[in-house]
Amino acid sequence: MGRVTKKKKSQAPSLETFLKPAAGVALAMLVYYFMQGLSKEIPRIDVNDALALREVFFGEGAAQKDYAVLCHPEAKDGSVGIPVSSVFQDSFDDGSAPADYVLMDCEHILPESGKSIYDKFKLNKKKRPTVFVSGKVGPPKQVPEKHLKTGAMLTKLLKQMLEPHAAKIEKTKDLKEKCLNKEVCGLLLKGGKPEPYVKHAVANLLGTYPSVQFASIDSTVLFLTNLEEYLPEYTAGEHRFVVFKKVSGGLSAGDNETKAEGRLKTSILPLETQGVSFKDMSNAVSSALNSKGLKNIPALPNIKTRTKKLEESERLKRDKKKDKARRKAEEDSRPPQQTFSANDGSKEGRRLERERRRAEHNAKNNVKPKTPEEIAEMERKRRARMEEESKKWNIEEEDAPEEGEPVGKEEFVDNAMGEDDGEFIDSSSDGEEDDEDVLDLD
Repeated sequence: MGRVTKKKKSQAPSLETFLKPAAGVALAMLVYYFMQGLSKEIPRIDVNDALALREVFFGEGAAQKDYAVLCHPEAKDGSVGIPVSSVFQDSFDDGSAPADYVLMDCEHILPESGKSIYDKFKLNKKKRPTVFVSGKVGPPKQVPEKHLKTGAMLTKLLKQMLEPHAAKIEKTKDLKEKCLNKEVCGLLLKGGKPEPYVKHAVANLLGTYPSVQFASIDSTVLFLTNLEEYLPEYTAGEHRFVVFKKVSGGLSAGDNETKAEGRLKTSILPLETQGVSFKDMSNAVSSALNSKGLKNIPALPNIKTRTKKLEESERLKRDKKKDKARRKAEEDSRPPQQTFSANDGSKEGRRLERERRRAEHNAKNNVKPKTPEEIAEMERKRRARMEEESKKWNIEEEDAPEEGEPVGKEEFVDNAMGEDDGEFIDSSSDGEEDDEDVLDLD
């Protein structure tokens, strides 16, 4: 019988084996919370530096940056001052928004206008914290209060405002503000849910043309009046693309400080084929930037709900346009009218015969076409000759008879006298002779 081996009793691990990992975790947590407490200091803009202010307000410097600005009064007399908004600080610590975070004393009076920064850019100081976005994106625009509840919400809004993306168009007002009022705008008319290649193409366009505004509209439910007749006919599932370039005017009605911009006018360059691709859309945008192939439209597009009635009216306009193009093509395809060697009696034949003879005469006598100055001189001489001839037929003052003397006296006497003896003809005697010749029928 074999020897039974005794099982070894398992021993609990020593406490030292847990101390080192626990100490490491505790140290990491302490470092994390310590770093969280040590937030970076947000830089402050010197309000007395005019160049720095114009860079922040309008992005006029070489940096060409976008700024997220918190209106925060500067501490005076060495005091600590008002603490920075936690929402603005959290968004700054996140660091993912494409903007430079700065502080500014918006109570500062600008010397040029004599107004504070609040009044100059119409910022509502009652909405706390008062945050605005400016720089390369444009003049200061205040962030709505609903986006200032948490730092994450502010960061999300800044990304939407500053990162390039295609604007979503749903109303005519959106179309005018987000697309037509821009210098160049590319509009994608979606015929359904866009495929992945379409999304990639638009994303590439946003990166290739950062100065161009891009937008999209759902053509399945919305209809663009004054525009559809210039585009390929709508087909479900097929996307269309058109580029707008502003001609003149704008949407600003003007106020006491600015003038009205006038009526907004725009031109278009549509893709003539169904379907879109990055190459075709890029070529269209490039042509529009170089002002090639653009066509002015008489009225701005308006957005309406797609209906069969609107589709039918658009189809009639399209057919009318096709008929006009067909007639023009037929006229262009006709052979040119033949020249006439001799006058055949028709109006065209006589005109061509005159032109032929005139050309032969000019070539034979070496007659050169007269310049406008020579034509004007000839007209002056012709008028002078007409005045000379008119003087010969007009009676001047010295040639007029004396006052009281009848004109043509001799002719008047000859007509009043008889032909043979010059005696005066009594008209009354002629009347009596005529009365004797009348028979009395009574």
